[in-house]
Amino acid sequence: MAAPRKYSLELRERAVRMYRTSDPKPQIKKLAVDLGVHPEALRGWIRQAEADAGERDDRLTTDERAELAALRKENVQLKRANDVLRTASAFFAAQLDPTRPRCGRSSTSTRTWESSAYSGNCPSPPRRTTAGVVPSASRANAGARTWN
Repeated sequence: MAAPRKYSLELRERAVRMYRTSDPKPQIKKLAVDLGVHPEALRGWIRQAEADAGERDDRLTTDERAELAALRKENVQLKRANDVLRTASAFFAAQLDPTRPRCGRSSTSTRTWESSAYSGNCPSPPRRTTAGVVPSASRANAGARTWN
């Protein structure tokens, strides 16, 4: 939920109208003090009104901002939907082909490296050697085979 606005929309519109219709243009700070608003708030309202009128190119118009916000919300919803569909497709693929090896291991899994199947995307099991001993990885003794 958005924070409540400090200044009403009527006050904003009136302040911008007063600035734009006055000739010569008053100092923003002086006008802000007269209206009882913060000078930077008034400056921002004036800039936004100029962008909405097409007088400024350095800011998005109010309509463009609203469209951008709507597109960002839609993007979040689509990403969420894609995640759900990806998960559902993996689930149903596993249901259709139960012999298909699975790479993801849950914390409740009782599978061991020796009993599980492996495919291209799955990590390889530890290298098995004679009597379950892994050879030394030392390159210094390349000619001599030592077992730890």
